[in-house]
Amino acid sequence: MHLKNLPAVLSFSVISVLPAAVYASDPANLPVPPAGFDARNPSIPHGKLDVSVSYPTRNYGMRKVTVYTPPGYSTDQKYPVVYLHHGIGGNEVSWIGQGSNEGNADNIMDYLYSKNMAKPMIVVMPSGKMDGADDFARFANFGDVLLNDLIPWVEKTYSAATDADLRAISGLSMGGGQTFNFGFPNTDVFHYIGPYSAAPNTQQPSQTIRDVAAVKDNVKLIFISCGSTDGLIGNSKNYHDFLDANNIDHIYQIEPNEGHTKTVWNRSFYNFAQRIFLDDGATGGGGGAAAGRPAAGGRRWSGRRRGGRGLGRRR
Repeated sequence: MHLKNLPAVLSFSVISVLPAAVYASDPANLPVPPAGFDARNPSIPHGKLDVSVSYPTRNYGMRKVTVYTPPGYSTDQKYPVVYLHHGIGGNEVSWIGQGSNEGNADNIMDYLYSKNMAKPMIVVMPSGKMDGADDFARFANFGDVLLNDLIPWVEKTYSAATDADLRAISGLSMGGGQTFNFGFPNTDVFHYIGPYSAAPNTQQPSQTIRDVAAVKDNVKLIFISCGSTDGLIGNSKNYHDFLDANNIDHIYQIEPNEGHTKTVWNRSFYNFAQRIFLDDGATGGGGGAAAGRPAAGGRRWSGRRRGGRGLGRRR
């Protein structure tokens, strides 16, 4: 499979913070997660973390990735997969560990499973910065590795489903920009798209969404979030406005009185994870959200559901 339609990299190399603003254009207003949802809880089952595992690439040598598999993981089942990306200063361990300054994906998934609120899934957290002339180029260049090296390796190494209906992409800040930039041009690969607090590496919607019909036909959930006082909120607002103008259903979650913070990212992953892969045929168990009952609030995607086409263009 070859990377298709990846937009050109922005030409500036320093992140300039836009003036802080508050946008309240039809935000989803999802409920605040319960206390302790992102903390390590020794009294509940835990998934397994394969930390900083090396995987081969065609052009960039060995790369690092951390993989979370759910409690009760079995090679007799096929699991959905979410590819979860870090921010500009992060790496493959930035989404794990209580001391992380970006997120606690492993704790959040453990909590959701303990409450029967999410479909069992594999969470893949790669180091997403490659070689390049500047930070934006380094993050853009990872798109080729993601599609042509990492996804095939995950599907060979783990009991991962290969259907696009069972594949999601998500991330925070610079990884939120990657989510927009890699997700929308490849709707035959990712049927769930969840960017949080997207950074200035984010391409304009008119550059990434060139086929509105394909987005409507293929993508089952678009979840965009940001803090209300985040100076980068304009990147998320641009997509919200574009999607609204083109009648593309989505969740647009603005976290009140929050900036560019871990609080936003943990809450966002909590809300995104319980809304993906709800009834798409993975053989893992699960109820709650898996039965179509995520936390109340927001505009749920209820659009067209089609048979998946896997990676489609792999060759």
